[in-house]
Amino acid sequence: MSDVFKNLNPGSHVHLMGICGTAMASLAGILQEMGYKVTGSDQNVYPPMSTQLEKLGIAIMQGYKKENLEPKPDLVIVGNVISRTMPEAEALLASEIPYTSLPKAMGEVVISGRHSLVVSGTHGKTTTTSMMAWVAEVCGRDPGFLIGGIPENFEKSFRKPRGEWFVIEGDEYDTAFFDKVPKFIHYKPEYVIVSSLEFDHADIYNNLEDIKKAFRQLVELVPPTGLIVANADDKNVMDVVTSAKCRVVTYGINGGDYQAADRAVMVGRNQFAVKTKEGRVADLAIKQFGPHNTLNALSVFALTRELGWPLGEVLQGLATFKGVKRRQEIIGEPNGITVIEDFAHHPTAVKLTLATMKEVYPKRKVFAVFEPRSATSRRKVFQQDYIEAFKQADEVILSEPFDQSKIKEEDRFSSGDLVTSLMGAGVPSKVFQSADEIVEYLGVTAKPTDVILLMSNGAFGGIYGKLLSRLS
Repeated sequence: MSDVFKNLNPGSHVHLMGICGTAMASLAGILQEMGYKVTGSDQNVYPPMSTQLEKLGIAIMQGYKKENLEPKPDLVIVGNVISRTMPEAEALLASEIPYTSLPKAMGEVVISGRHSLVVSGTHGKTTTTSMMAWVAEVCGRDPGFLIGGIPENFEKSFRKPRGEWFVIEGDEYDTAFFDKVPKFIHYKPEYVIVSSLEFDHADIYNNLEDIKKAFRQLVELVPPTGLIVANADDKNVMDVVTSAKCRVVTYGINGGDYQAADRAVMVGRNQFAVKTKEGRVADLAIKQFGPHNTLNALSVFALTRELGWPLGEVLQGLATFKGVKRRQEIIGEPNGITVIEDFAHHPTAVKLTLATMKEVYPKRKVFAVFEPRSATSRRKVFQQDYIEAFKQADEVILSEPFDQSKIKEEDRFSSGDLVTSLMGAGVPSKVFQSADEIVEYLGVTAKPTDVILLMSNGAFGGIYGKLLSRLS
């Protein structure tokens, strides 16, 4: 254990800068359960993490002020939203207070000495990690976990370690302003799922090859005694796992050691068979729809089968997995209008989510409502890709992008240009200046049996509660 953690004992005061991030809020809960006094600071606070922290009784200091470090904490954990020019960060660097990053703290304090199961990939991490944690629970492994969302089965995004297993969402985003490596590098990976690999995070990666380099670092960290479960349908995934020192098992719909077959939506379930070289080895029925969720469940099945976990309990865990808040979550059905919230922001995620809506609601009108908010979606890097992504919607509604002030004008995504392109492709589309304008438009336009899919990785101007209220 490094010097930063040597004097950290139960009762020590740990302060988290950027505490409302999905992973940071989860770490705050874990540290509190381990007996530490936890405080934190943030700005632009929004649910579900702000409400989770409120339930834990962890107060959030508003803004990144130097006064947040009074009284002096024993350790500060710095989130990756923090820049060194923020007053709180400047005060920290000028002091003698020990500090570290979230991933390093996770690796040193929480994961060390346990079986680390890391779920990685551009898409599907949160759902697959939640699914994996629940299956481990049903199989009696009593896992600790840290997830970038709130699983419905646990109602918290974290749990401190109890047994030998820890399940963690392996994010490729960088660690902190003083530690510019992917987060998952610090997670001591022993068993790894690689679900998908595409270009993303245009604010820190230059191109797809940069992303591949990050994932190769993860792959090469897995010890020879470990295991990687890789998506055979994704050529980028298959490219990076060639450098593995351990055994690699593949899965997919079109091929792989574990293959999904005979998929159908029946009795309100996504049902499919799993085939290996031995033949048909299992029949799965899950509550989550779409080919992407089929692959998520298949990866969990493949890993648990390779680990020798009991088949009946694995199937029970998958069948009883309820999903994750903000991932295709039905948040209300006022006057027969189904309102669904989802985290989708990458064009591939948008396309997959819309395909799922058309699979589940084949005869209903689907409004796709999108806020360009992520660091990448606010840039024009995927301007053309969004045209194809939104084509399955019956009507597309866009907000203007979230704060683009720090992005060069020539690099900014344009909601207006996307609407023009979609209209040219025959997809009814509109752009609005604010969430309130969108709410008013849908309040007048949406009819019973319509489906409204809200997609954002942030607060979206409080649209969720406002829309439910307006439609009621």
